[in-house]
Amino acid sequence: QVQLVESGGGLVQAGDSLMLSCAASGRTFSPYYMGWFRQAPGKERECVGVVKKSGGGTYYADSVKGRFTISRDNAKNTVSLQMNSLKPEDTAVYYCAASYRDSWPLLSNEYDYWGQGTQVTVSS
Repeated sequence: QVQLVESGGGLVQAGDSLMLSCAASGRTFSPYYMGWFRQAPGKERECVGVVKKSGGGTYYADSVKGRFTISRDNAKNTVSLQMNSLKPEDTAVYYCAASYRDSWPLLSNEYDYWGQGTQVTVSS
């Protein structure tokens, strides 16, 4: 089993920045991809960003491109999401997830392990 624990959520104002972190533990942790998802009330869970294990490849949803940066530290088993220029529509519960698929996983059902989520609230 792999355990994922997110931290760093909170209440911020529009235009502020916030960094989310995800720490992994458990069995040998080397998933091919790590992703950040978010889910707002009444909405489906959506992929925000994905980072590949090696090579620096990343994916971002159009809604966050240019504002969010995902990164991972394989030696420390952590993945982070730096969020800048936050908007009220970024308000959601943010989840860290790990995928052992060998192709870019952009859907939630392509991920094998999930964290418990951390709330991000952006006030206008």
